[in-house]
This record gives sequence, structure tokens and C-alpha cells, in this order.
Amino acid sequence: MEKKCLDCGATIRGRTDKKFCSDQCRNNFNNRLNRDSNNYVRNVHGLLRKNRRILSDLYEEGRRRVHRDALIALGYNFTFFTHMIETSAGERLNYCFEYGYTEKADDFIELRLNTHYLDYQ
Repeated sequence: MEKKCLDCGATIRGRTDKKFCSDQCRNNFNNRLNRDSNNYVRNVHGLLRKNRRILSDLYEEGRRRVHRDALIALGYNFTFFTHMIETSAGERLNYCFEYGYTEKADDFIELRLNTHYLDYQ
């Protein structure tokens, strides 16, 4: 009985438990299987990188307090962040990697830098 490649349908030669005729077919098959989840992860990672870049640019310019609308105008998406820290005083800090912020009552955002991340570089 001839075995066929799961990707291209070509006849497989070699070991009896082989499923693909080549590494390229194996990669194509697995990439196609994982495409949806990979696209989702790729899109989320892109949004996180964009948010980090916006916070980084503002922080490096020396701006420590920014109006919420200014972040939105720059394309910041408040839905996506890497982690959140709640202080003992009840202050909530949202971080996008090492750059974070806390929202103040007057619609201003106070930018922060988590220096613990700098230890990993």
C-alpha cells in the first residue's frame, strides 16, 4: 500500500511511519493547521508593540502626564496591556512591558517606568 503525503499527496518513500514527503510539506501542513491561532497572536503582539512604542516615545520625551485623549489620538488601545499591578494604596497600574500608566480622576494618565524590566537586559 502506497502512503500519500498529507500536504501535497505525493507518494512517500522511506520509513513506514512517515506522513510527509519533505520538511517543506510538513511545515506547510503544520503552518496551515496553526494559522488562525498564529494570526491572533501576531495581531495581539502587534497591538502590544504599538502601545509600548507610544508609551515609550512619550516617556522618553520627558512627558510624565498626558491627557487620555492624546493617547487615543496617537492610536493607543487601552484594551491591550501585558500586566496590571495594584498597589497597597489601591492604585491600579497597567503596564505594556516596562512602560505603564495609572489613570487619574481628571482624565489624565500618569506614565511610569518599571525599572525591574531593565535588570533583564
